[in-house]
Amino acid sequence: MHIGVLTHNYPRFPGDFSGTFVEALCEEFAAQGQQVTVWAPYDPAYKRSLQGAVNLQLYRYVWPDQLHQLGYMRTMQSDLNLRLNTYLLSPALFAAGIAAVLRQARVNRPDVLHAHWVLPNGFIGAVASRLLGIPLIVSVPGSDAQVAGKNPLFRAMARFAFNQASLLTANSAELRESVVQIGADSRKFDLILYGADPQALRPEVAGVAELRARLALPPAATVFLCVGRMVYKKGFDFLLRALAEPMLRERNVVAVMIGNGDQKSEWQTLARQLGVAERVQWVGNVPKDEIGLYYNLADVLINPSVSRPADGLNVCVLDAMSCGKPVVGSSVAGNDLAIVDGETGLIVPEQDATALATALVTLVDNAELRGRMGSAARVRIEEELGWPHLARRYIEHFQKLNAAAPRRKAAKRI
Repeated sequence: MHIGVLTHNYPRFPGDFSGTFVEALCEEFAAQGQQVTVWAPYDPAYKRSLQGAVNLQLYRYVWPDQLHQLGYMRTMQSDLNLRLNTYLLSPALFAAGIAAVLRQARVNRPDVLHAHWVLPNGFIGAVASRLLGIPLIVSVPGSDAQVAGKNPLFRAMARFAFNQASLLTANSAELRESVVQIGADSRKFDLILYGADPQALRPEVAGVAELRARLALPPAATVFLCVGRMVYKKGFDFLLRALAEPMLRERNVVAVMIGNGDQKSEWQTLARQLGVAERVQWVGNVPKDEIGLYYNLADVLINPSVSRPADGLNVCVLDAMSCGKPVVGSSVAGNDLAIVDGETGLIVPEQDATALATALVTLVDNAELRGRMGSAARVRIEEELGWPHLARRYIEHFQKLNAAAPRRKAAKRI
């Protein structure tokens, strides 16, 4: 089967975190014997081969090249508002993306089109699907509903994509409901997570002691880890507030924060105001090939996402589980699709710093419980939530859709 994939986030150079989950899924498709073509907008930062197990096709939408500024985690501010250049450059991106996909798909004839994010890729895929008679699947990873609801034009474009799609997927119930409210058909949905690679990320002690020394972590301190962009929906400020709770103040703990974003300086100020700054390490972005070391450094991963705006399950949850770590997550953003409360981690109410602190104290005080939960988390990745299993679910959907929707003869004459 030939799978055509549309995305505006894809790793551009070694260690780039932009769209790593899309790349991982595509490479797993290829590993399972599928032909994969990926369409993505050009970006000046690309320093990788475009050919390999996955055929990567980049399309330019503006001149000069330095003006390619959309996608690659730069489109939104705090995942709440579109940046000004998004409005200015989006028409060119849509037009160039549609032209590129139509031109190349007429020749190489993918059996299905799989668009990640309803805008811009779901709309681009919907136009190609309608004109070429190719089944369309649209996956909703996180910020889609926020973008699609910005104005009547975007809502209309999103509805066109939802209506044209034969299958919609999301990685949290909240994301599904948020796009149902703007016109998606709930009957088309399947909740499929973005997974982890159990071969690339596994429990490993090599290098952990050196990293601990490099970060100058307090001796015997329990290490909390947060991974993600510093934006409101990640809820990292609630971890800072939890650290200020009396029950955690008296314990030897440190939080390591990986990532950058619009709220980083705001949250650093909050940590100082709460009196917990000395127990927080802000390490910024970490290259992809080093992230496993940080997961293995951690005693607990914390994912305190909040529901406004709606978010999908963060990939860091599954990555940490793959490294045999328990996860404490909030009750939203798909955490309950991965975390089995009391078995592989703990789930707490969102935006509740006291409840978060209480859960963390339980794990800080019981190393044996942490180890047992971490082992169960690793098994869950190996048996259910690793990329091989999730890619197979997609492929089964693709095969059914392709069999049920033969090409229109008229498509060959376009």
